[in-house]
Amino acid sequence: MIFSNNMEYDDAAIQPIMGAFYATPSYHEPSFNYFREEEIFNLTHLLNPLTEAEEIRVLKDNNLEVIRNSPEFITNKDPNRPTNRICTSLLSRERLAFMLRYSIAYVETENGMQKHIMRYPQLFATKAIARKLDEGIRKGIIWHTQGSGKTALTYYNVKFLTDYYQRNNVIPKFYFIVDRLDLLQQAQSEFASRGLVVHTINSRDEFTKDIKATKVIHNNSGKPEITVINIQKFADDPTIVSTNDYSVDIQRVYFLDEVHRSYNPKGSFLANLDVSDRNAIKIGLTGTPLLGTDYNSRSLFGDYIHKYYYNASIADGYTLRLIREDIQTNYKIALQEALAQAEIKQGDVDKKIIYAHPTFVEPMLDYIVQDFENSRGACNDSTIGGMVICDSSEQAKQMFEIFNAKYKKDNDAIKTDTSYTEHLKEKSKVKSAALILHDVGDKQERKDWIDAFKAGKIDFLFVYNMLLTGFDAPRLKKLYIGRVIREHNLLQALTRVNRTYKGFRYGYVVDFADIRKEFDATNKAYFEELQAELGDEMESYSHLFKSKEEIDQEINLLKDLLFRFDTENMENFSEQIQQIADRKQVLELKKSLADAKSLYNLMRLQGDYEQLRALDFEKINIMFRETSNHLDMLNLKESIESGEDTTNLLNLALEDVIFKFKKIAEEELVLADQLKDTLRKTREALASNFDQQDEKFISLKEELERLFKKKKLSEVTQQEMVANIGTLQQIHERIKELNRANKQLSDKYKGDIKFTRVHKRLHEQGDISKSERQIYEALIGLKQDADERVLDSENVLDNEAYFARVMMPNIIKRFKNEQNIALNPTTTRYINQLVVNEYLKEFNGGSGQW
Repeated sequence: MIFSNNMEYDDAAIQPIMGAFYATPSYHEPSFNYFREEEIFNLTHLLNPLTEAEEIRVLKDNNLEVIRNSPEFITNKDPNRPTNRICTSLLSRERLAFMLRYSIAYVETENGMQKHIMRYPQLFATKAIARKLDEGIRKGIIWHTQGSGKTALTYYNVKFLTDYYQRNNVIPKFYFIVDRLDLLQQAQSEFASRGLVVHTINSRDEFTKDIKATKVIHNNSGKPEITVINIQKFADDPTIVSTNDYSVDIQRVYFLDEVHRSYNPKGSFLANLDVSDRNAIKIGLTGTPLLGTDYNSRSLFGDYIHKYYYNASIADGYTLRLIREDIQTNYKIALQEALAQAEIKQGDVDKKIIYAHPTFVEPMLDYIVQDFENSRGACNDSTIGGMVICDSSEQAKQMFEIFNAKYKKDNDAIKTDTSYTEHLKEKSKVKSAALILHDVGDKQERKDWIDAFKAGKIDFLFVYNMLLTGFDAPRLKKLYIGRVIREHNLLQALTRVNRTYKGFRYGYVVDFADIRKEFDATNKAYFEELQAELGDEMESYSHLFKSKEEIDQEINLLKDLLFRFDTENMENFSEQIQQIADRKQVLELKKSLADAKSLYNLMRLQGDYEQLRALDFEKINIMFRETSNHLDMLNLKESIESGEDTTNLLNLALEDVIFKFKKIAEEELVLADQLKDTLRKTREALASNFDQQDEKFISLKEELERLFKKKKLSEVTQQEMVANIGTLQQIHERIKELNRANKQLSDKYKGDIKFTRVHKRLHEQGDISKSERQIYEALIGLKQDADERVLDSENVLDNEAYFARVMMPNIIKRFKNEQNIALNPTTTRYINQLVVNEYLKEFNGGSGQW
């Protein structure tokens, strides 16, 4: 599916609302994908010129003959307009065939089957692989940033390369190589969920047997298959696996994951891989730059085949920017005191033991839990998860033990007699955690814990070395780093929280006080290496973190905007907001408060004066809600009082009004949801009506206006809510019936709403003809006359008087001569004016319908 409003992309937008997007059908909300063409088309060769006859046929089929000579239509025929560009990119014969055959994946998830579509960087990476193979190049690297879907890219290429080689009667055999057991398990799960049969290899002996084997698949069903190899246990085995009896009809294709690490040219695995099949294809995958002085990864794996950088991924909405948070000053002091006490108790011993001592671990955990619960409240989302990267496995075990003693709770149902506020606070509390270490639990238990976290059944993960790479859980939005992480592993760990999730704008990384200098030094050294490796391409990773200057600018803007408001008393704030009539001013404040919700912890740390320090997330949420409510009311009032067409009113999305009640009970929440749902249905029914001059429609519109003018919907009582629901349901049923009748009549005119409206106006008059059939017979002939006139004469609609004059004889012919309908000068002019107005309206402003 392609969706477009024919606008250029707004890369700063949080939601994809401007531009041309593609998606697959979904039972739920579709996921819109950007498409940025990377190839240069020869449009002269690719696009056939549109003949005049074909253009007229299309316009006639859509009842849009009138727009043919409008400047908007002429402009939008340009192949470089956004809608035309994406149509060329996705619907040209070769591309459409590629998309239909290779770009769809059905993925089995915790929440059922999902339908995925190939992202555009995956498409161009696949085509780049094919080009390299056509050139005889047998190795190379795909550099796609973390979170952009490299495992999915491998899956798509199993399908694509199978066909690529089979055209030459060669059967490919696919391998996916990882260097850790947990990555093998994750890759196995990802491939299996997409329908591939997965064969695994965990030892050198298994690898030897597989290399010597000439069969391509191990399953009996003939389904596509991939072999996942974990080299961790045998990468340094000195024995070289070699074979000279491989079949020339088999093409081995190795996808090597995370090639920026672990592949030492002096070790035996690369030699094994090279000797095993000199003809093999080797495609390296990495999400980070290939740094290091010991050896050059590109000399091992070849040059880059395709690149997709972090900034592009952020602009395309596939990954988030990161916010690094320091910890509170009072906690720094408490942590230093706890560290000193632990050192006194332990004496002069390894720091690892001190950092794992309960005296140190408990206050650290207390801070983490409190901070995370505050973050859930600030974000107004209790579904996000957190992960703590501990200083050692001993510290992780100690932290997990203390967590279970202090915070673990059964996830029992919330008591029905609690207030809604208490209900929200209880949902934000951390109640469960899992410890993910290589020596805790068995393989299946660790998998179950990780799956439970991904599904939202576990709040926290405590880890040391595991899950720092290759772990994909979109709900993981806060990472607590308790130790220095160097070089590649740093970026790998940071990007665990960069996956998109709901409406989140950032992922959050909490940096503890005693590692900040080392963290900064590591970060600085890493990016200096990155600069040396990339040169001008360094800019493509410049937006990983939101800069301090950007954050300071946003916080200072909020301070300035809030300066004159009472931020202590929310009732006073609400009254102050309601007195502002300038919509632009309220909109600016709402945007800044939305940023404040995202930057709450940083704002709390950097507050310069008492007023800002007193702000907590509950007040920010209340101010945001009150500002949003007032903006909704200003929009609504402007539309109603301006007397403009109701379309403006409908476009305000009435069902998005936020309901506020002094006392909230469960039954009121149910009613509020019911009222919003009824509003949505009514809005959709009103929006689909194409005749808003109809007296019946005007009557319904006035009823709706009275309902809104009477009292703000956000302040109604329970009894008033019930009455409003009943009124809205009646309006909804009546507009549905009106729309049904309109549709039935428009079908007679082959969907032409211009003549449907003219028919209704003439029938409402009552004195032109009692027979609707006669009116229809006259108008359907008149439609043919008018359409032919606007198609034949390029400028006929530029002169209203001329168009009216040439239409007059046709009206007399169709009504009086053919249908024997008595006409007088007034009636004739009235019919003529109705028809002329409809054509001019469509010509001057109605082209938005197409």
